[in-house]
Amino acid sequence: MRREEGRSVKEIERLLGISRSTASRWVRDIPLTAGQRSELKRRNPIYNGQFRGAEVNAKRGRARQLAYQECGRLRAQQADALYVAGCMLYWAEGDKRRHSARLANSDPALLRHFVKFLRVHFAVKDGQIRVTCNLFADHEARQREIEDFWLATLALPRDALCKSIINRYSRYSQKKRKNKLPYGTCRVVVHSTEIVQTIFGIQELGGFDRPEWVDVP
Repeated sequence: MRREEGRSVKEIERLLGISRSTASRWVRDIPLTAGQRSELKRRNPIYNGQFRGAEVNAKRGRARQLAYQECGRLRAQQADALYVAGCMLYWAEGDKRRHSARLANSDPALLRHFVKFLRVHFAVKDGQIRVTCNLFADHEARQREIEDFWLATLALPRDALCKSIINRYSRYSQKKRKNKLPYGTCRVVVHSTEIVQTIFGIQELGGFDRPEWVDVP
């Protein structure tokens, strides 16, 4: 019904007498052709409005991201050493998500510098920062100690801490990682499209462009 007739989830729900969630799950991997979308819009003006609204919202979101990047490009031209170092650090080590700044590392000084960069140049408050400790099996007995170490290093309260992740050894690993990272790794996250897209303005200093760092409308 979806593939051959271009039926909507709501139509399949009604015609087969099943729940909408079931219909949606069944057809989620079956895209509609352009012709089917056109016919569906003709049959359902509400769908047409929803589709057009989603498209408009996506374009607006992309425009905002580009504006943040442009602001970041201007800031990069006039920035101090802390700002440039923070952006370059994120370029090298950060997780290139479009809507949140994420950086994980085992080096306490590196993460301390990144958090200082966020606080000084983006006025990020403690309540906006989330940290996750990534530990190995030989850290488990010291979990509280390690968590407190990272919180003290980053000058954060305990409510900034997310549940730690413990990677247990497989029977094939022979515990090769034992004692290599005494405090595991720590990931710092700030959920903000504006901050991460402004950081991406480092493209100005790097002399490159990354279109994939902005959502496709």
